[in-house]
Amino acid sequence: MQVYNLQDENSILNRYIAEIRDHDIQNDPIRFRKNMERISEILAYEISKSFDYATEHVQTPLGIATIALPTDQLVITSILRAGLSMHNGFLNRFDRAENAFVSAYREETADHSVKIKVEYKACPDLTDKTVLIVDPMLATGQSMALVYKSLLANGTPKKIIIASTIATPQALTYLETVLPATTSIWTAAIDPELNDKSYIIPGLGDAGDLAYGKKL
Repeated sequence: MQVYNLQDENSILNRYIAEIRDHDIQNDPIRFRKNMERISEILAYEISKSFDYATEHVQTPLGIATIALPTDQLVITSILRAGLSMHNGFLNRFDRAENAFVSAYREETADHSVKIKVEYKACPDLTDKTVLIVDPMLATGQSMALVYKSLLANGTPKKIIIASTIATPQALTYLETVLPATTSIWTAAIDPELNDKSYIIPGLGDAGDLAYGKKL
């Protein structure tokens, strides 16, 4: 499994990451969503370098231009609801992609342990396609693993790509054991630890709540 951390190199991405983390700026949900979209567009650009390409010829008014264009049949798959904050950013760049949506959420049990539940899926045929799974926070990796397993009912993809805003070493280690070896993970930052409720530290809080409001 290949892991690409975009913060290994400094870029304008740092500004957007800083703003989504900032407690004061987080009070503006429109700005939070816009920054998540910007982060997704940068991730999309970097991820596009890993696609397969083929040479095509384009007729211009004055002649023929030769250019390499991506050949991947892409399906952008967002994990509800937090993934929606990133979905449009990817769709802005991959405007010919198909789309899928899967729900995955934490449920605290009577003994205070946490279970992950997957209950809803809207998804095209994935056979031999490139599936890009979007989830802002890769904390433990359990949600991502269950979503991947549920997607296989719609066909076996050619390639799995995971995109997140913030990941943890724990999630990356876990996903390496349960996802295909050819999987690549692209993240805008890697934070060092989880707290006792499996939230990323320093992280940014609940991405879904910050984008769309607190839930009951």
